[in-house]
Amino acid sequence: MSTGNMNLTLKIWRQKNADAKGAFVTYKAEGISPDMSFLEMLDVVNEGLIHKGEEPIHFDHDCREGICGMCSLYINGRPHGPKGAITTCQLHMRSFHDGEIIVIEPWRAAAFPVIKDLAVDRSSFDRIQQAGGFVSVNTGVTIDANATPIPKVIADEAFNSATCIGCGACVAACKNASAMLFVSAKVTQLAMLPQGQPERWSRVQAMVAQMDAEGFGNCTNTGACEAECPKEIKMTNISKMNNDYFSAKLFREEGVHEHATSGE
Repeated sequence: MSTGNMNLTLKIWRQKNADAKGAFVTYKAEGISPDMSFLEMLDVVNEGLIHKGEEPIHFDHDCREGICGMCSLYINGRPHGPKGAITTCQLHMRSFHDGEIIVIEPWRAAAFPVIKDLAVDRSSFDRIQQAGGFVSVNTGVTIDANATPIPKVIADEAFNSATCIGCGACVAACKNASAMLFVSAKVTQLAMLPQGQPERWSRVQAMVAQMDAEGFGNCTNTGACEAECPKEIKMTNISKMNNDYFSAKLFREEGVHEHATSGE
């Protein structure tokens, strides 16, 4: 770990669009402070490219506070870089060494086509959410919701699932580009609460169907998704979603009306 300014070699994936052939291009990042964030380092590199009249490197970013999940970079073979439970914007250059070679790539998944360089189109996640990741029935006014008793363990688990920011690191980490961790977190956070019960069975079937339609792969059960998730979403969500999915199919086949009990 360096304490002074660093000189780094960056091998960055450059690609004009989803249909173009991409390639790694080597850049020098010199005089980089270890206190810079990874995105700030890229900003410095881009300033140098613009000054030389070259096209800057395209990458996604927004809040730069680890909240939005847009800073989706594959760094030295890991989503969001070498540190656990953080997003790329929370990664600082003190995690690297002077003279180090850093390889930077976009998420690699057919369902995440490259927009340009390191930026990918993750609207497939939006379409999965739109397929059923919401509550559309009348659940009463605020006071009714506050008066509904929910065991703390259930509320905590639902909240933990809801912390998923949809960055796609789980997809990038999976050798099958599976979106099971993301989808299961979005399914489970509602399936565990009373407000999510009326649409519980239709929700899981619709979201899984959309996930398959988007071209995501099957779960590998290796745990790479959980290991690389910046919000530490647990794989137990996947087993809960699978249970709901097969229960929904069973109930539909038997003609049972849609109903469920919170926390089952």
